[in-house]
Amino acid sequence: MASELWRMDAVDQARLIRTGRASAREAVASSLARLEAVNPQINAVVQFMAEEALAAADAADAKQARGEALPPLHGVPVTIKVNVDQVGYATTNGVVAFKDAVAKEDAPVVANLRAAGGIIIGRTNLPAFSMRVFSDNALHGRTLNPLDPTVSAGGSSGGAGAATATGIGAIAHGNDIGGSVRIPAMYNGVVGLRPSLGRVAAFNPSQQVARPFGSQMMAVQGPHTRTVRDCRVALAAMAKGDPRDTRWVDAPLEGPALPKRVALVVENPGGTLHPAQAEAVRTAGRHLAAAGYEVEEVSPPNLNDIVECWMAIGANELFPALLPRMRQLGDPDGIASMETWNQLVPPSGMARFLQAIAERDLFIWRWLEFMQTRQLVVLPTMGSLAPVHGLDTTLEGQRQVLDQIRVSLIAPVLGLPSLAVPVGRAGRLRPGVQIMAPRFREDLCLEAGEVIEAAEGVVVPVEPFRG
Repeated sequence: MASELWRMDAVDQARLIRTGRASAREAVASSLARLEAVNPQINAVVQFMAEEALAAADAADAKQARGEALPPLHGVPVTIKVNVDQVGYATTNGVVAFKDAVAKEDAPVVANLRAAGGIIIGRTNLPAFSMRVFSDNALHGRTLNPLDPTVSAGGSSGGAGAATATGIGAIAHGNDIGGSVRIPAMYNGVVGLRPSLGRVAAFNPSQQVARPFGSQMMAVQGPHTRTVRDCRVALAAMAKGDPRDTRWVDAPLEGPALPKRVALVVENPGGTLHPAQAEAVRTAGRHLAAAGYEVEEVSPPNLNDIVECWMAIGANELFPALLPRMRQLGDPDGIASMETWNQLVPPSGMARFLQAIAERDLFIWRWLEFMQTRQLVVLPTMGSLAPVHGLDTTLEGQRQVLDQIRVSLIAPVLGLPSLAVPVGRAGRLRPGVQIMAPRFREDLCLEAGEVIEAAEGVVVPVEPFRG
């Protein structure tokens, strides 16, 4: 059984370790063996921690032998994305110039996962500067989708999604400013949670310059898992506070019971919607209706306006701050992607930027008002299925990518939680939906996600597809 521990989710691994039926070292060794077996085929993990992970596992087993209190993820193997600080490892962000930028302190999300008992076995890939839906860069190379290596594994947390799908760790850390947890979750056929803004403390201690407003107000940290119950325990671990964080809120993880009313959104606002994605939304609605939810196809307020709000903030602040750095330090594909994005959504000026900031507040309260009568909103995770590698490096290809991501931009603008779960199949790929709830009500997302998971089946590790 020890050699097969990597197949289990975090909840089962922690239970076996806690009850003495397995050791932390066995769990970590099993995941490291799985990493060694499949990572050469997909390149999901790009910084390796075998020696350190086994030493941490031995320390965890010694702690248990002494009869000390055990944290909830005691001995569970996890991975961390390479754009957050982890002491002793470079915060590369997929950029060659940062390959020696070794962190001296853990970011809060890393420290929280360690405190919860998670044992870090490796660090996962992303695009340069974390700004594409393709996890490919000149420093670490390309992550391949284990379901279909000809298409993207997602971005920016593509390594995390691919690692989770193949059984490299039960929980993978990711982050999300425009879909970077939810998109890889869908592309790799796993579960991904974008928490509410302020739920998880989120900053890098190594940071030397102020983050742009858009990053401050839309970027969050969240988990990839194969089961919804693992997403629940991963969120609880990640959500511990840090007194230095300027947005963290000490909000309860469980709220009062609310009516189970769901708005189904069968559209990609202002863009096209693949039939498999439309069917995924309606199938999810049927699963929820069968479990007693009241389900109705209806559009919440200002869907297209919210997408354009994200684009205005990005075009006028995020991209002008990042594009010069990308030109200076980025790789050719990353530069081409950002240049084509900039051509299609050019800066529109300070007046539009300030208007978008003001509109954001209006849209938030309109949605919170809407959610007084429909507590959950179920939308497609993306407008289409995973695209072929490098599609965003040409102007027409980038136009298609920007069309596909529109629906993923809604949750970041509103700061609301959104859970991505796979629904149905389209060839080798999994379509999927995202479930949105009011602020700090991730529990409602997870409860509905468990209903869908029960109907669709729990995700199990896959072998990388070789064609």
